[in-house]
Amino acid sequence: MTDTQTLAPTDFAAARRHMIESQLRPSDVSDPVVIAAMAVTPREDFVPASHRAIAYIDRAVPLAGGRVLNPALSTGLLLTRAELSSDDKVLLIGSGTGYMAALLAGIVSHVVAVEQDRALVEQAGTGLAGLANVTTVESALVEGHAAGAPYSLVIIDGAVEQIPDAIVAQLADGGRLLTGLDEAGVTRLAAGRRQGGAFALVPFADTDIAPLAAFARPKSYTF
Repeated sequence: MTDTQTLAPTDFAAARRHMIESQLRPSDVSDPVVIAAMAVTPREDFVPASHRAIAYIDRAVPLAGGRVLNPALSTGLLLTRAELSSDDKVLLIGSGTGYMAALLAGIVSHVVAVEQDRALVEQAGTGLAGLANVTTVESALVEGHAAGAPYSLVIIDGAVEQIPDAIVAQLADGGRLLTGLDEAGVTRLAAGRRQGGAFALVPFADTDIAPLAAFARPKSYTF
């Protein structure tokens, strides 16, 4: 197997164009604003140096601490379904090294990016430097960031088995939440909207998105 550190230099601009034309456009990533953001945001800057050459492959890219950068397709589908607006205030949970936060920063009003892994938070500092409308918060993922609520949009960048009520409570009335669902190892993307005290998720696409262990249901035991 070839060591990624020894691969020939990559034309990352060409890799981004190929990602858009071969991975995103044929798979319903159709929002021109999302496409434009993904065309100029250097995905390679949000992965370890040893994995830059595979930053644009059509699968998850390993990060620190057992986490991954989700495939570009799942990112593009989530952002397209989010129907982003320039006045959105976004809570991004599981922000990792900051790739999705960087995409959002050029589209929405403000992003609060929550990550609990300190190494990932530190890596995000480089990629997000200079983005005045991104606030990075080191905190438990399941807590969100109530101090900044309410949010018009919450994105959980990973597959969950359950969503804590405390995170739904941080949505404004009418606010949207998008995430991946992990159902017995099968992952789907899902969207929901808070209406008063009611909230429910509706799946909209089957795709690969990595589970977030923090949102796993507690194990039950039988004797």
